[in-house]
Amino acid sequence: MQADYVIVGAGSAGCCLANRLTEDAGNSVVLIEAGGRDWNPLIHIPAGYMKLLDHPTLTWGFKAEADPGTNGRVINYPRGRVLGGSSSINGMIYVRGQPEDFDHWAQLGNRGWSWDDVLPFFRKAENWEGQEDAVHGKGGPLFTSHGRDRPLLCQAAVEAGKQLGLEYREDVNDLTPEAGDGIGWVQQTRGGRRRASAARSYLQPAVRRPNLRVITNALVHRVLFDGTRAVGVEYSRNGATERVDVAGEVILAAGAIGSPHILQLSGVGDPEHLERVGIAVHHDLRGVGRNMQDHYLARVSCEIQGAPSLNQQSRGLGLAGQVLRYLATGGGILTYAASLVAASVKVLPESATPDVQCLFAHGSYAPGVSRQLDTLPGMTCGMWQMRPLSRGYVEARSPRPQEQPNINPRYFSEETDCRAAVGGVRWIRKLFAAPALANYVVAETVPGKDVQSDDELLHYVKQTGGTVFHATCTCKMGRDVTAVVDDRLRVHGLERLRVIDASVMPAVTSTNTNAPTIMIAEKGVAMVREDARTEAG
Repeated sequence: MQADYVIVGAGSAGCCLANRLTEDAGNSVVLIEAGGRDWNPLIHIPAGYMKLLDHPTLTWGFKAEADPGTNGRVINYPRGRVLGGSSSINGMIYVRGQPEDFDHWAQLGNRGWSWDDVLPFFRKAENWEGQEDAVHGKGGPLFTSHGRDRPLLCQAAVEAGKQLGLEYREDVNDLTPEAGDGIGWVQQTRGGRRRASAARSYLQPAVRRPNLRVITNALVHRVLFDGTRAVGVEYSRNGATERVDVAGEVILAAGAIGSPHILQLSGVGDPEHLERVGIAVHHDLRGVGRNMQDHYLARVSCEIQGAPSLNQQSRGLGLAGQVLRYLATGGGILTYAASLVAASVKVLPESATPDVQCLFAHGSYAPGVSRQLDTLPGMTCGMWQMRPLSRGYVEARSPRPQEQPNINPRYFSEETDCRAAVGGVRWIRKLFAAPALANYVVAETVPGKDVQSDDELLHYVKQTGGTVFHATCTCKMGRDVTAVVDDRLRVHGLERLRVIDASVMPAVTSTNTNAPTIMIAEKGVAMVREDARTEAG
């Protein structure tokens, strides 16, 4: 089998790449995905994500290593293994981040990646439910929308934020540089009543094109090289090993875990690491799998009274009514994203812009049980530090592609990150004590009133929190010795090989990472096309 382009990974980036590259009928494209088709109905019902994050076949079942940052706990590290990748199992939040995130990328020497450079690609991706304007695009593949419902308790949370001095923003993606603390309603990757995964948005319109072949349930083993030039990909399916040869480029879009792992399995990485685990070194590139960054989520919850709560709406007669509402109108709690309200706040005095993201939900989780709603009415606000200084790694354990790599974000290995987490929890307590919310509060359930000192709060955060699924930066873009790709996303020192996914971020964006990942793919595929035209003369 041969193609002009081989794309590894059918997640947010890979589906975008497959769609855009096959718009040119002269390009033949093979898209390889380790998972299967996105036929599970829970994928397409927005609230179904709560049942998918530890699904035995739709995720990789990854675990992050035990580490002092999690008080020695091994934590689940969900990544999608299905068409659409993590966009098929995530909480559907569409928030782009602060303009300064991307200006910082450019300041690190990455030409063409400033906010003004990337905004057109955010807009190009979008099919916004409202009117097209300078912020939002219309007519792109990706459905984006406001939530239709604004529950009473969420309205109270917005008002409480305003009482604490936050600016209310009707559009949380309409940010100007140097914007201060703010609160507003979360936007979603949803079109109508269904999740707008990358598979639905990008791949489904392209899958019938004769120049696209999608191979599912195929585990990529390695990139094949002729000297420094990528010439194909080896993979296995149904117990047999196969290969696809490439006339143009191999593009890794397997995400912040998969892409560095495949490079390492291909002999591209730190020679000391590769030799230690028994992989022959093909190309010395020491930054592969390094610089890992992620957001770590910790929650504060309260029992409440006097307002509807998801805890009651999602069980018994309440749930039956919501199912009927969803079927009849396409509305209600089954269309909700992981949160409906987001606040960006500054808790560290040295920060120039907001440094903590807080997501509010009018529901609460039972203590010690992941994603199991409590029996009593409740509300929750989760927080993460936007720009953690801690750096982790992804490392192949052996030459076997079937073996999970070592994953460790090394949360809280920097003292600044510890201070930000404690400050974030304290800010949530202020939000819950503001007049607009205080009347609904019965008692704080977690961490609880007995947890007060900085040390106690940090212990609570480390003991109960975990990833918010924003793994990034493991094949970072740049020019320094730890960079893996250049600012056109080409792997340093190799030919016809690019990485185009969240792993190329030089620094994690301040908020959710799915929207920036799709932007990276839109911009990356434009570069692939430009370079192909230049080469053709």
